[in-house]
Amino acid sequence: MEELAKMSISYMARSASHADPPRLGSLGAVFIMLKSALGAGLLNFPWAFQKAGGVNTAISVELVSLVFLISGLVILGYASSVSRQNTYQDVVREVCGPAVGQLCEVCFCFNLFMICVAFLVVVQDQLEKLCISLYETVTGSSEGEVPYHWYFDQRFHLFIMCLIIILPLSIPKEIGIQKYTSVLGTLAATYLCVAVIVKYYLMDTHDAVLTPEHSEGIGSWASMFSVVPTICFGFQCHEACITIYSSMENKKLSHWVLISVLSMFFCLLIYTLTGIYGFMTFGRLVASDILMSYPGNDVVMIISRLLFGISIVTIYPIILLLGRSVLLNLILRIQRRREGIVSHSFELRCRVVLTVIWISVTLLIAMFVPDMGDVISVIGGISAFFIFIFPGLCLVFTMQTEAVSRNVRLICTIWGVITIVVGTFIFGQSTTIAIMEIFQKF
Repeated sequence: MEELAKMSISYMARSASHADPPRLGSLGAVFIMLKSALGAGLLNFPWAFQKAGGVNTAISVELVSLVFLISGLVILGYASSVSRQNTYQDVVREVCGPAVGQLCEVCFCFNLFMICVAFLVVVQDQLEKLCISLYETVTGSSEGEVPYHWYFDQRFHLFIMCLIIILPLSIPKEIGIQKYTSVLGTLAATYLCVAVIVKYYLMDTHDAVLTPEHSEGIGSWASMFSVVPTICFGFQCHEACITIYSSMENKKLSHWVLISVLSMFFCLLIYTLTGIYGFMTFGRLVASDILMSYPGNDVVMIISRLLFGISIVTIYPIILLLGRSVLLNLILRIQRRREGIVSHSFELRCRVVLTVIWISVTLLIAMFVPDMGDVISVIGGISAFFIFIFPGLCLVFTMQTEAVSRNVRLICTIWGVITIVVGTFIFGQSTTIAIMEIFQKF
């Protein structure tokens, strides 16, 4: 899925760091950028359109956000060329200093952790619908007649899946399955976009679209900005963009601008179409996970659920590996300072314990905070660091050292400060609202 594919690219690049990396052409770079961005965030877009107050408002916020999204990608490419570093954290550390670099690592790890929570929430939602569909097929009853049994509880199924599938896949030091599954997120996202559009036009009646439930009015500034976390979560490919840029044949900044614009345009098209048609189909009744709005026995959407489910289950271990590597390296550095050496058995024990703790905590959060909208609000807030704050800091710092004209330095510094301020506002607003909404439900 979106963030998942992105992280798998970053990890593959690290794994191949000792060999000559393949050179990417323009089409290859655009494709990998799309694969990095498209995924699970798509499920939340119709709900975000509803929260924003309607189609016009949501698209307007998307277009404004797109300026900062593209700007962040361009700045990161420029910072990578200046610092000659090939990963996001290394660029931030080299350009902004070790203190900001450590903050970047903390945000990186927490972002991955919350992405894992979001993935488990998505899997839990799809398991619920698939179980209902199976029950209806076997018994011939309707969805409303499904009785509660513990063995039909999606939380129980999610626990079993984590125990027998995700845990064994996550413990190894390296995860070879990524070579075969990284494209699944893009396939699932594209299939869902087409399915939502087709389902809208196959509706028996569109009378519901004309009701007040589809009002275009803006209820408040807060509701208008509520779409921003979803945009950040969905479009975020910034952690992977430096790896992609470093692997390109043509590293001219003008060429990188073109790649960034094309990638974000195609992402905008897919996310916007899904948001519009999903919102117009269900109006204010749309679920935070669009697939939950469709009947459990809808064959077209069953395929989409399976695609998303398989993609998440196979890419979750990659996300865990990347987050675990940050924590594991910290523990091993401390152990090396104390003992002077790190044994294989110590590394294995730490890896297993961190894996079990990571899966257990993300599973518990997914079970007790099952609303995907709440989780994405938190992720969107953290994503603001990678899309706005760190790129803004990189631009400000590089302008202090690079030999550019005074006017260019002034303009770029002002834009960097604006980006930092906007990112800080988005982080504060999104995180505060998400925490308040979560506490209100308890």
